Amino acid sequence: MSEYRTGFGWDVHRLVPRRPLILGGITIPSEFGLEGHSDADVLAHAITDAIFGAAALGDIGVHFPDSDPRWKGADSLVFLKHTVELARGAGFELVNVDSTVILERPKLKDYRTPIREKLAATLGLPLDRISVKFKTAEHVGPVGEGRSAEAQAVVTMRRE
Repeated sequence: MSEYRTGFGWDVHRLVPRRPLILGGITIPSEFGLEGHSDADVLAHAITDAIFGAAALGDIGVHFPDSDPRWKGADSLVFLKHTVELARGAGFELVNVDSTVILERPKLKDYRTPIREKLAATLGLPLDRISVKFKTAEHVGPVGEGRSAEAQAVVTMRRE
């Protein structure tokens, strides 16, 4: 009998000038990017934490601490791929990902397909199991004021 688990992930990073804006492994043209020790890909980080949560394997800070110089400027898709491998080692298979990026600007709708394709390839899933949604914060709070970006993710995992 299969065991199903759900994991939730959330991440936030400040917006700063002279940094690339990377979401789901795709660089988005923008005059600002996300501040962080790695490439600060909030979407990849949220999905990574959701997988860790579903498999009860800790969180991104445990496995990839920002105090470790190895992760300075690291591609967050490396974190994501390693996390899937750890979950598989614990007997889990990723079933699907549902995620949301909350960012006031730039508009992201034209990047949905490339982001989904990059995530599907990284996670080893068919495209129809990856959902990426985009929202604004309606000018409310740090995201709405253009000071930060957030991402949320829910994953379903199965263990036989």
